[in-house]
This record gives sequence, C-alpha cells and structure tokens, in this order.
Amino acid sequence: MTSLRRTLLVSIVFVLAGCASPQWQKPGTSLDAVRQALGQPTLTEPLAGGGERLLYSRQPAGQQVYHLDFDAQRRLVSVTQVLTEARFQALRDGVDTRAMVLATFGPPALVERVARFDGDIWTYRLMENLTPRQAHVHLDPEGIVRRVMFTDEILGDFDPAR
Repeated sequence: MTSLRRTLLVSIVFVLAGCASPQWQKPGTSLDAVRQALGQPTLTEPLAGGGERLLYSRQPAGQQVYHLDFDAQRRLVSVTQVLTEARFQALRDGVDTRAMVLATFGPPALVERVARFDGDIWTYRLMENLTPRQAHVHLDPEGIVRRVMFTDEILGDFDPAR
C-alpha cells in the first residue's frame, strides 16, 4: 500500500469516527439511535422523571467524559462534557461519595495509594484551557471525598538534559 493510500485510509477512518462522537449527537435523537452510533456506554444512570443518562468516557487515554441525558420518551435532551476543573472543584469534602464521583465522572484513569493518605486516590485526565491536567480525588476508606487536587500533566518524554 502506498503512503498516499495509507494516509487517505487513516483520514477516512478519523472522519468516520468523528461522526460517531458524543458531542455531535443532536437533541431529539432517539436513545436507540445514539446507542447504535456510539456503542455501549461506560455507565448508565436513571434520571428523575423517567429519563436516563448515558455516560461515555474516553478515560484512561482521553480527556473527556460525556453525559448524554434522555427524557422519559427516550429522546436526547443534552450532551455535556463533564471533565472540567469547575466540576471537580464543586465536589464537597466530607459529603460526596465514591458512588457520586463514579456516576459523575465515570471510572478514573488511574487508582493509586500513597503513604500520607489512608484511602484511594482516583486520577482523571482532563484538558483545561488547552493545558493537559489531572484531577486527583482523595477517597477515604469509607468512600467519602476528602480532598481534590490538581496537577499539570507532563506529556511525552521529559529529558532534563536536553
């Protein structure tokens, strides 16, 4: 296969994949049509009034998590990208739970533990103002949010000798 053909084929694949992205789904689309276009969601959650939320996560490699909210008639009402610093900052220390974090942000990109905190740290990758960042949600052994911290994400190979 020639280089031009390979490049063209890769471009077509990316264009077609872009058509099936959550952010391009139009309000009023049926739940079945969205599932057919996007595949199985990462999580589903019932909404008040008989609606349903489909959560599509691009973690661990991606930096987006989308909520697709449907009304009781199974029609798309809204699409929201929820991996933002503001949403993480809205988490309430000592109040919000592991289940709430999971329902809002989906599974984390990374779960780890450190010596100075008794519990899990859930790390999410996000993009804020074109800067790759990470949100670290500290959950105590009972599954209660105790702290949220942010760090810049260093991408690629960092070589201080260069």
